[in-house]
Amino acid sequence: MIAERGTRDKLEKYFDLNRPLKITLQIQGAATYDFCCFGVDKDEKLSDDRYMIFYNQLSSPRREIIGAEIPSGMEFTIRLNDLPEKIQKLVFTGSIDGAGVMREISSHKIFIGDQISAEFVGADFEKEKAITSLEIYRKNGWRFNVVARGFNGGLDTLLAFYGGEEIKNVAPPPPEPPKKISLEKKIQDGAPKLISLVKPLKVELEKRNLLDVTARVALVMDISGSMTDSYENGTVQEIVNKILPVAVQFDDDGELDFWYFGDRCERRPSVNMKNYEQAVPRSWQKLMSSLGYGTDEIVVMKEVVAEYENSRLPAYVVFITDGGFFNKDRIKNFLIEASYLPIFWQFVGVDGSGYGLLEELDNMDGRYVDNANFFALDDFKSVSNKELYSRLLNEFPSWLKLCKNNGVLDGSAKKFRPNNPPPPEKSFRDRVKNIFGF
Repeated sequence: MIAERGTRDKLEKYFDLNRPLKITLQIQGAATYDFCCFGVDKDEKLSDDRYMIFYNQLSSPRREIIGAEIPSGMEFTIRLNDLPEKIQKLVFTGSIDGAGVMREISSHKIFIGDQISAEFVGADFEKEKAITSLEIYRKNGWRFNVVARGFNGGLDTLLAFYGGEEIKNVAPPPPEPPKKISLEKKIQDGAPKLISLVKPLKVELEKRNLLDVTARVALVMDISGSMTDSYENGTVQEIVNKILPVAVQFDDDGELDFWYFGDRCERRPSVNMKNYEQAVPRSWQKLMSSLGYGTDEIVVMKEVVAEYENSRLPAYVVFITDGGFFNKDRIKNFLIEASYLPIFWQFVGVDGSGYGLLEELDNMDGRYVDNANFFALDDFKSVSNKELYSRLLNEFPSWLKLCKNNGVLDGSAKKFRPNNPPPPEKSFRDRVKNIFGF
């Protein structure tokens, strides 16, 4: 069903309300957007601020409402019949953080489950900085109302409106929502030895408008025999140190997914601010021997694809090698197939030469979107942090834009793949579930 502004109906006509219901809001535009669900009482007031679900409070007390940030929006999973009686209405809103007005957006999409959707464009709005997108309310059962109208103020105005601030001398104004924890504070509290990396990284994130991006982050590390010097002189540990803050910034869990590869590959425990100094094991020579002294990039690339191909978040993969990639046809076909998936491959050559196909990525035809970049560093440890992060993040923003505009992030691009690929290998998480039964 395609709904219009003002559409009202009973939810039970379309959904089994004994099952969780998903509500999705997305806004495409040049600004930064915040999304929120207010659970309000019979007076349409936020009498219990635990039922305000937004970026810094993603669950209600008994998880009746769970929020999850997705590209360009937020998804809410709701168990309507488990909500307390005092919650009479759920109000779903979107607001602009900073400059801009809703008339400047390119689109605003609302999804109620997989049955009902609505879409609006900038011309449907004026100078609003915040809008009420949708209401779900009790009236002889649960009903919905597609509102799509707003306020000239932002999130603070919405909070004041539903908090009842306009009724003076009755209640104190509601507290301002907690601010997102800064990268500086996260690193200072969790890994103070890495604090010098924050400033140069933030400069590049701000320059490329990446501060509000949420993504999975992975590091794939060559452990072939020719990398021996890089392990012995500390280069590999230095690489881990410098990639970790990127994961802390992009990933909600602040963790870096991690693989080693040689002739074979091994998924390692995720790297975080507590264990990053042990990412390179003291017995790395034993690991090198167990994985073989050669390189087979496809083996590890298949594992990475299995992990992220169905992700609702983009995956940013830093792939470190000292050379190789000479099997052009095999690698080229793999990257073409992977170009329909939400995975960006940032290849980095370290202390090597003869990078083969990697040096030709910018001219590789046949991909749905340009999903890979390569640069070589003669000496990783001598390059400034500013230059490193500039080069690491150079093409990621353009790939994100292409993905959003061409259906890669929502999975719809897969239907355009020219061939039916073989069934994917099971992801690390799926294998753990099979082993332990959960």
